[in-house]
Amino acid sequence: MSDEIQELVTKLERAFNDRLVSVILYGSMALEGQHDRYSHVDVLCVLKQVTPRELGDGEPVLRWWRERGHGSPLMMSEEEAHNSADCFPVEFSDMKERRKVLYGIDVIANLQVDPRHYRVHLEHELRSKLFRLRQQAAGVLSDNAALLKLCMDSVTTFCLLGRHALAVAKRDIGHDRRVVVAGLGKALACDMAPFTTLLNLRENKHGAETASVEPAALFADYLECVRKLVEFVDGLEDKKAQSL
Repeated sequence: MSDEIQELVTKLERAFNDRLVSVILYGSMALEGQHDRYSHVDVLCVLKQVTPRELGDGEPVLRWWRERGHGSPLMMSEEEAHNSADCFPVEFSDMKERRKVLYGIDVIANLQVDPRHYRVHLEHELRSKLFRLRQQAAGVLSDNAALLKLCMDSVTTFCLLGRHALAVAKRDIGHDRRVVVAGLGKALACDMAPFTTLLNLRENKHGAETASVEPAALFADYLECVRKLVEFVDGLEDKKAQSL
């Protein structure tokens, strides 16, 4: 993977030359021990500007990257990278905490995330992901393998958003997913066993095997955990109002 990421950087350098400002790896892949075989490679590509010319020059590189099973890098202009934190506080908070600069300058280092936008955007992200989870599950409920894959694919996203929920609640406990899940169990007064089971399956830990899981029951319990997480973040608004 490291060779593939370095090849991406080389191709971006060749495609954009002096228009390339920065290439940053962020998210779970940027931290040792926090990624697994299902983890996405999240890359931020910052250019001096993003016009149809840049999109055209980058098309062969992005096609090559997608053909290897990765999502397209997030492309931003330098101005957008400096001024978008208020619109995407969750994403930029994650970039600030988990990143590796692969090329150029660190455009994230001095960004400030306004806490006034943080909770609202977090709730929006959680509700959107919950609605999408339900929507996708409605089409595969009778397909055990597809339903289990859907849950396994989504659990790290909800772990990430759960970590942000704990941070908003002033219970920041680091990045380890299992520590986050334990913290959520205490904060939500909820049995987070579905999250743990899905993480075990993703990571092939503790003898976890898909054959030993009943996907429909696991999904039902998982959905309830996510619902309680959304409810918890929604409740943080009242606590904030009381402190003003």
